[in-house]
Amino acid sequence: MSSLRRLRSPSPTHAQRAMSMTESESSAEVRNDTFMHLFCLYVSSTNAISTLFLRFPLSSDVDECALLEDACKGGMQCINHFGGYLCLPKSAVIYISKDGEPVPMPDPVPPVPAVQLNQPQLPRTSSAGSQRITYTSQTIRCATGFTAEENNCRDIDECATGRHTCGPEQTCYNTRGSYTCQCPLGYQRSGDHCVDRDECALTHYCMHRCVNTQGSYYCECNAGHKLASNNHSCVDIDECSFSSYMCQYQCINSPGSYSCECPDGYQLQGNRLCQDINECETGTHNCQDDEMCWNYYGGFRCYPRNPCEAPYTKTSENRCICRSQTECQGLPPSIVYKYMSIQAERTVPADIFQIQATNIYANTHNTFRIKAGNEGGEFFLRRSSNVSAMLVLTKPLSGPREYVVDLEMVTHHLTMNYRSSSLLRLTVIVGPYAF
Repeated sequence: MSSLRRLRSPSPTHAQRAMSMTESESSAEVRNDTFMHLFCLYVSSTNAISTLFLRFPLSSDVDECALLEDACKGGMQCINHFGGYLCLPKSAVIYISKDGEPVPMPDPVPPVPAVQLNQPQLPRTSSAGSQRITYTSQTIRCATGFTAEENNCRDIDECATGRHTCGPEQTCYNTRGSYTCQCPLGYQRSGDHCVDRDECALTHYCMHRCVNTQGSYYCECNAGHKLASNNHSCVDIDECSFSSYMCQYQCINSPGSYSCECPDGYQLQGNRLCQDINECETGTHNCQDDEMCWNYYGGFRCYPRNPCEAPYTKTSENRCICRSQTECQGLPPSIVYKYMSIQAERTVPADIFQIQATNIYANTHNTFRIKAGNEGGEFFLRRSSNVSAMLVLTKPLSGPREYVVDLEMVTHHLTMNYRSSSLLRLTVIVGPYAF
């Protein structure tokens, strides 16, 4: 039962609070035979009902509750009565009646929902002087999963006491009034056992493919994709970022894959290489009838079928001869026209073209030189033998670009002390790419 305080009112010169109940009742200041009854009822935190019946005479009294600001401590309410005052819980219900009047009975206090009450025991009564205190108590009965302890219902921990039915593979978790059995992550209950939980069959955990394992699962992605950091989503693999050699010309990434593309004038060979399209053979050129189509890496060019210019005349394919003694003085007696194609940025030094004498005479000595078209020093003519020489590329060339190089062979007739020359006009076409 909650604490009950009965204090004596202070005298005119003293503010003392504590005084026994018998002292208040035997005070000489009680002069009236008329009495007042004070009946108090309150319920404690343990659901026990307590009653307090006080009988005191009506006479002149000092109201300590009005005089003292802190008459009661701890949130208790102050109740004044003759010769003193009481400190009661604020939940107490107070009835006051005069002598001879019946004391009203309070309404029954509803029980706490989780507690069932047994039949009440016989009340215990104690009296002291002119006041009577009556106690009424009841025993509590707790719900399943709880046990009574000091007028309270305390939860039973079935997991700690071993009063559970969880299997050896399961873990017991205590709850209020009961318990629950749980399986490890990735498993589900099947009676007293734990069986694998097929996450792949229950829901779509993975973006592409789900692979179930014992107690777990993992995700796989389709070709050209990889798992994201969450291990569930799939993101595209940018194959083009792996290396610049994925494609010979241009790599085009696409969801789950990639493709290689070639520039104009080329076609894809296999998956990554670009091959030149020979427009002269396929007939996809625009050369006229009096023109010759010459294919080079990445395109084509149209050249006159008769390259000879006056005073030269054409004697055979690509050969021009000057027949006039007067007009051809100072000019090479013959010019042969040749064409060749090379890729851009070719590794140097590189042998690209060989020049060779068509007629071989005894007692002659041949020399070779670049007569024109080598102002930038891109070429070098290396003598291989008395009748041949090799044109060497000395600098990488960028394209598309056309170089016209005149290669001259000078023949010295040793016995006749005679000198003659012939010219080869080589047109070198550099493609736009290195393939």
